[in-house]
Amino acid sequence: MTQTNTHSKSNQDLIAYSTRLGDDAIVIGHRLSEWISNAPFLEEDIALGNVALDFIGHARMYYGYSAELTNKENGINGTKAARYANKTEDDFAYFRDERQFQNHLLHELHKGDFSYTTMRQLLIDIYNKFFLEKLKNSNDETLAAIAVKAAKETRYHCRRSKDWTLRLGDGTAESHQRMQTALDDLWGYSHELFEQDDLEQRLVKLGVAVDCASLKADWLAEVTEIIEQATLTVPTKEWAVRGGRQGYHTEHLGHLLTEMQFIARSFPDAKW
Repeated sequence: MTQTNTHSKSNQDLIAYSTRLGDDAIVIGHRLSEWISNAPFLEEDIALGNVALDFIGHARMYYGYSAELTNKENGINGTKAARYANKTEDDFAYFRDERQFQNHLLHELHKGDFSYTTMRQLLIDIYNKFFLEKLKNSNDETLAAIAVKAAKETRYHCRRSKDWTLRLGDGTAESHQRMQTALDDLWGYSHELFEQDDLEQRLVKLGVAVDCASLKADWLAEVTEIIEQATLTVPTKEWAVRGGRQGYHTEHLGHLLTEMQFIARSFPDAKW
């Protein structure tokens, strides 16, 4: 393989990696936005809306970087310029189909009740805390800069999800049962967070991507500590669902994208 082809391949890997990180962020951000006007009380409406905006902001940074790299790639090679020139973050968010999204499945699952959302956020927020700390050390300066900004907001997310897990897990009999049910239902989707495909392995070797498998021990230790403090039980059943990074999704993502992309697809040239 020539040096030019090698560079192009690594650049395409970087575009795909940044895009899938954007997919994770925008999907969970939209899912959280569904609580606005539906949260248990007004303060939670505001809090969940702010957290949703944080994730959407992260998605904009990742997608914006993917668009920048894509436009630069087309400017160099010129082979696909007519079709892909002048990509923007909106192209990645609103004009890709379900099979083109590569988010983790945990992020796309249905909204559920408040305990379900709380437990999912605990699993995701603790993961993001460790992930972003590692991404700060990426050899790619843009990804490292995104991680620095996102990590600040993630620390707040972790405090929220931990506080609510303790409050509901060690609360009433009903809140305890709902939290345990949510944990049992979600646990099998958490394993995918720590698995790598060939693309990520290549970027790990280049010092660009995070070796997510290395995060599992610390994540499990912290999540287990919080779960036990909340008088809940870590699931022991061995089951796992995966496929998000390969574009294989649950039935929930298609419904989410239909709602999220409707306006942009109906008025594709609109500006706001």
